[in-house]
Amino acid sequence: MNNQGIKKKKKSTKHREWTKEYKNLISGCSHDCLYCYAKASAVHYKQNTPANWKNEVIKNPNLLKKGFRKRNDLIMFPSSHDITPEHLYDCMIFLYHILKPGDNVLIVSKPHFNCIKTICNVFFPFRNQILFRFTIGSADSAVLKFWEPNAPDFEERLESLKYAFNAGYQTSVSCEPMLDDNIDQVIAAVLPYVTETIWIGKPTQLNGRLSINGFKNDQVIMKAASRLMRLFSDEYVLDLCERYWDNTKIMSKHSVKDVIKRAGCFFLMK
Repeated sequence: MNNQGIKKKKKSTKHREWTKEYKNLISGCSHDCLYCYAKASAVHYKQNTPANWKNEVIKNPNLLKKGFRKRNDLIMFPSSHDITPEHLYDCMIFLYHILKPGDNVLIVSKPHFNCIKTICNVFFPFRNQILFRFTIGSADSAVLKFWEPNAPDFEERLESLKYAFNAGYQTSVSCEPMLDDNIDQVIAAVLPYVTETIWIGKPTQLNGRLSINGFKNDQVIMKAASRLMRLFSDEYVLDLCERYWDNTKIMSKHSVKDVIKRAGCFFLMK
């Protein structure tokens, strides 16, 4: 999988900046992140409940038997759940079905080290078809624990990144949503182990998603959300972009690009 081919996918629609193609196996996610867009969508459309979301269920067992035809595209897996220990081997079977025809796969995860180690070891023959993108919104594990209560801490995510990098895989990081205003710490820690890109983005639709996900009346969480959004003033975002404007690995999500457009600082756009 060449980087040039991946970069073409960055110019996708607003909601599919990484790729237009995505696949999922599981309904729900045990990480149960407070701001989860997939949870909010499922609850909104009455496909799940806030209390039940953390209980992972395979959407359709036949998906584990299904083969895929070659799409000649970059396929994101997963996009609405994660790869967790409970369903690791199910996800690996599903992943094999995607990789076997020859397509490239973007594996997006808040990574559990043992899951990533196993995937790296088993799928080593397919390593040139795989790009890992690990979500790390803060270098402070206490911050991660608050917003992403059942997901791995910062140290485990960093070790997962290092393992994939040292195993010869293509690697990238998503700092969306940024969960504090110290994202420089994340960038400094991960940069030596990133072969492709680091994406920065603000939380989006935060209050609405928190409300749908069952936290509308939780004053602690809603006040924390207000404090978090106040951190990301236009001035902060523009200063962040200026610091990294000449680093070709740092990429802006649409929430950041919108700030750049409002300010007319188009030289920061990338």
